[in-house]
Amino acid sequence: MTRGPVAQGAVPCRTCVGCRVRTAKSDLLRLVVVEGRIVPDPRGRLPGRGASIHPDPGCLELAERRRAFPRAFRVPGPLDVGPLREYLEARTGRHADGQR
Repeated sequence: MTRGPVAQGAVPCRTCVGCRVRTAKSDLLRLVVVEGRIVPDPRGRLPGRGASIHPDPGCLELAERRRAFPRAFRVPGPLDVGPLREYLEARTGRHADGQR
């Protein structure tokens, strides 16, 4: 009898830096830091340390409020979330503050 991840198909899991919910890697958007800016990496091919977030402006807002990005990427100081915000707004049609 098998137990644990092998019994469930060994789906890779990651934790959203915004809401802190663990879920399948395929349900999250990978992020990387490029020259002090957080950029989305939907194909998962960019080099560097990655972090994951639900592709939802609400999770972005939570991550910013919790100041989770510098910890997740292990870098000092604030990071520019502009490219990520634009990507999420274009994808969902909503702003991080809940407006349409």
